[in-house]
Amino acid sequence: MSDEMSYHVDGDLVPADEATVSVDDRGFRYGDAAFETLRAYGGTVFGWQAHLERLEQTCTILSLDHGVSADELRTRIDETLAANDLADAYVRLSISRGVQPGKLTPQPTVDPTVVVYVTPLPRGGLEGEPVWDGPAAVEVVETRRIPDESIPAAAKTHNYLNGILARAELDPHADEALMCDFDGRLAEGATSNLWFVRDGTIHTPTTDGPVLPGITRAIVLELAREAGIPVHEGRYEPNDLMEADEAFLTNRTWEVRPIETLDDEPIGGGLVTERLARLYSEQVEESCYQ
Repeated sequence: MSDEMSYHVDGDLVPADEATVSVDDRGFRYGDAAFETLRAYGGTVFGWQAHLERLEQTCTILSLDHGVSADELRTRIDETLAANDLADAYVRLSISRGVQPGKLTPQPTVDPTVVVYVTPLPRGGLEGEPVWDGPAAVEVVETRRIPDESIPAAAKTHNYLNGILARAELDPHADEALMCDFDGRLAEGATSNLWFVRDGTIHTPTTDGPVLPGITRAIVLELAREAGIPVHEGRYEPNDLMEADEAFLTNRTWEVRPIETLDDEPIGGGLVTERLARLYSEQVEESCYQ
């Protein structure tokens, strides 16, 4: 890894202390921007095509026609990893509408701000280690997940106030906030998708509700079905989670992280969680390190 980090800002690699955007940028002013959190393993960006498709979906929802090709975006990511001599890394790709006149209504002509930020992570795969220091302590919070009718859950935007307010409720020892929808049903964590196991069946909140269709979530669903593990996507109450045999969270950085406690009551991981974590690591190993 390079001693001084460099990031990609609007087509140029710049030192981290010079990586800035305008105070008039709409991503800064309004959260009017799309982003993806990616992970590089052994120099390979895992699941790039899926991330690209979700990024474009978010931009479509925002009516943000940024005009930067997929090949160019990938080149900027690869250049940023190479400039920092990073093979295993957290990668964040952001595209805002850029600087426009100081009014809320977006203009159709866009000069986008494109930023690639990276930071080192441990090796993944079968020989790797998790980025977390232990199973998660989770709390169900009062903050409700924004309904799709207000802001579509499928849009991964810079506006993360919903998750910030949820995390602000947590006790100091807790790792993740679980939000419910306005009907009181479990939706997702502030930055993660939720899963639990009961009687050998995996359950996860449906994306028909206000739940981000996580890319790691999609991989785990596929791995479970290929392994013959029953999966049910549905709508659940917090008590359903409390009665689970095991539970876990997924996101791109955590991968598969067991839930140790819910509201200070023990749940813990188990054989299904361990099996899925192993299958996920095997896929990373095969896709990125071999």
